[in-house]
Amino acid sequence: MKPANRPRNAMVLAAGLGTRMRPLTESRPKPLVEVLGKPLIDHTLDRLAEAGIETAVVNVHYLADQLTEHLRARARPPEVVISDERDELLETGGGLKKALPLLGHEPFLLANTDSIWIEGTTPLLARLVDGWDEEAMDALLVVAPTVLAFGYSGTGDFLMTPEGRLRRRPERTLAPFVYTGLGIISPRLLSEAPDGAFSLNLSFDAAIERERLFGLRMDGPWMHVGTPDAIAEAERVFEESTL
Repeated sequence: MKPANRPRNAMVLAAGLGTRMRPLTESRPKPLVEVLGKPLIDHTLDRLAEAGIETAVVNVHYLADQLTEHLRARARPPEVVISDERDELLETGGGLKKALPLLGHEPFLLANTDSIWIEGTTPLLARLVDGWDEEAMDALLVVAPTVLAFGYSGTGDFLMTPEGRLRRRPERTLAPFVYTGLGIISPRLLSEAPDGAFSLNLSFDAAIERERLFGLRMDGPWMHVGTPDAIAEAERVFEESTL
């Protein structure tokens, strides 16, 4: 991607109920759970700022007042715009579609707050931006090797062709790659999406059929912070990386 066309906006999915993070989320939203003394949402926003993102659209639902107050108190980039889902939780796809008018017509970065990582040789989001091909792609997703993903115990999400196209995991098999919640998205991805609540996986599957869903392999440790136990594991990985 040419520097002039680098994404200026990002969508941060932060409206989930955080049920797997209980009891920590009984009194606060998951994006405010801390890892290494910093809320997950700040880990995400600081990475986006490093990548040159100017505006981050953050959707809110569960304990939304706490999250919006925290974001209002941030005195550093990026600028935060709230997409309010207090009335109805729209899931990942519906939340993203609702926020499209705030994101504009150009490709944007997508991030989940429960995804943190340690950089490889080149910063991950810089690699992601450089890998974007507007003509060939509707989405470019960051994927991590399933067997090396910390805090993750699933069977993976995708296979990846030598050209980087993603394919779904066949049933009863272990896929080599797991989706990290990070990517670049073109608004085209949601052009035929339904109204209301739906999973973003629906749009990913449609892009697979069009052969326009691509993957970028992460080259550093990735941590999925979805449970209380995963917090300790993520902090251990960070600490060991600095030894």
